[in-house]
Amino acid sequence: MGEQRDTGGHHGDTTGAGVDARLALAQDPSTSHLTLIDLASDPSPMVRKAVATRTDAPAQALRPLTRDHDRQVREAVARNRSTSVGNLLRLVKDADRWVRWAVAGNPACDGSVRRAMAEAADKELRGLLAERPDLEPELAARLVDDASPEVRERLATHAHDPDTITALMADRTARVRKGLARNPRTTAAQRSALAQDPVADVRAALVLAVELDETDLRRLLGDRSVQVRMAMARSEMVPADIRRALGRDPDEMVAGVARDFRPGSSTAPVVRATGRRASAAGPGRPGGARR
Repeated sequence: MGEQRDTGGHHGDTTGAGVDARLALAQDPSTSHLTLIDLASDPSPMVRKAVATRTDAPAQALRPLTRDHDRQVREAVARNRSTSVGNLLRLVKDADRWVRWAVAGNPACDGSVRRAMAEAADKELRGLLAERPDLEPELAARLVDDASPEVRERLATHAHDPDTITALMADRTARVRKGLARNPRTTAAQRSALAQDPVADVRAALVLAVELDETDLRRLLGDRSVQVRMAMARSEMVPADIRRALGRDPDEMVAGVARDFRPGSSTAPVVRATGRRASAAGPGRPGGARR
């Protein structure tokens, strides 16, 4: 962050002020750097958290907050885009998972922080790394062999690197191939191979998520799995002529869904050309996890 200087504004002894006054001071844009440094050791966690969230806070204020005994304070530092790489490296190894996961979403993460994430024992942290659009091919190659099928699935769904996608096509775990089926960056040949996957879940995910060649769609009209044909009937990605054919499906439920289909009525998660799956998690909470 470079040399920090006092920029004027409110400053002075804050020890005699009440918590509300000190909190207001910590939130005031005109408060000086020297005062923010003092407030970083305030007895109130609310005040320290307010300092931790400030992107203009000096390094001397943020550094001690990375070791704060209050988890919410450390999490706030982990989210702060002005936090130094050195402090992010410390926080990515924090004992609390919410702090580690907050680091994963910080735009200040550089290659060294991402490498630390790839080496972490926390599989959720590795999964968050796998979803990053700026993931380096060498780290993606490492995650291709991750011990966790969940991490590999998340990589498969979000991978941009063609070599990574090709490597994951050979994964023996169905959920990983299901992730690939939702990835809009697969090639036509890869989609055709996934359309013939032995696991119905993979084929169903494919027809819901991406556009397929006419040849693949015609083959899937006779798919042995009702689940796959039902997915086609509900898919926004299936052309009208294929849907009309599904309206004559031997399974009356499939046929009915195909005949009654209205564009925009599907609730299936569709991933288009350059999109990503919408997360069901709330803001800042990976994977829908709750405290």
